[in-house]
Amino acid sequence: MFGAYVIKQYERAVVFKLGKVKGQAREPGLMFCVALVNHIHRVSLRIITRPIQSQGIITKDNVSIDVSAVAYYRVKDPIRSVIAIENVQEAIDQIAQTTLRAVVGRHTLDEALSETDSINENIKEILDVQTEEWGIEVTVVELRDIQLPESMQRAMARQAEAEREKRAKIIAAQGEALAAGELAVASDVMMAHPLALQLRNLQTLVEVAVDKNSTYRTKILPSCRKPARMEPQKGCLCRKFSNGETRTRTGDTTIFSRGTMGVEK
Repeated sequence: MFGAYVIKQYERAVVFKLGKVKGQAREPGLMFCVALVNHIHRVSLRIITRPIQSQGIITKDNVSIDVSAVAYYRVKDPIRSVIAIENVQEAIDQIAQTTLRAVVGRHTLDEALSETDSINENIKEILDVQTEEWGIEVTVVELRDIQLPESMQRAMARQAEAEREKRAKIIAAQGEALAAGELAVASDVMMAHPLALQLRNLQTLVEVAVDKNSTYRTKILPSCRKPARMEPQKGCLCRKFSNGETRTRTGDTTIFSRGTMGVEK
């Protein structure tokens, strides 16, 4: 009595004849065999995703964390995957859990958080060596989640905040140092040109006088005390007093001079 079997493209068929493996794994297509003598075992060659359950791990610096991962593997040798091990998925699951605990436990918490690529590669290499004799090839291993205790999360948040404050203070100090250097250069220029300093003072007074709620007084430099003829402008009222003081009023602003200069609102 013959039986017909259709092997799909992603499958291989391992044929047992009276309990013994007969030849190599059969390729995809239609195959015939004696139903009572031969036994067909189908093996899928597609990549299988196997999640690794969360494991409680103590890191090298004695921090308790929960780590979960995911492994991707495929069958490389159909015959060995059938005769070398009974349940491939269960075996991969168990060995992946133990390998995950062993590898992550050799690292500190900071290394586990920052060097995930090297940890993934290390776990993959260990699993690949152990599963090679089963005809299994581990393609990828990725750490999926790392759970930290709440106290550790708060401590790391405070550490990150302190680090950001430190950087902000350093940047502010560098800005102050650059500003001080530019001010030193500007002061040297103003020392060589006294009129420039007086013009800067006037500009500052104009900027402050925008509020129109204060009175400011400043001294005129000796080199600037030479009286200058002031031409009255349209809309201006100029008065000279017996004490030698001259006041010029424009709108809400009064400018007076006699060895001092000020702006009144």
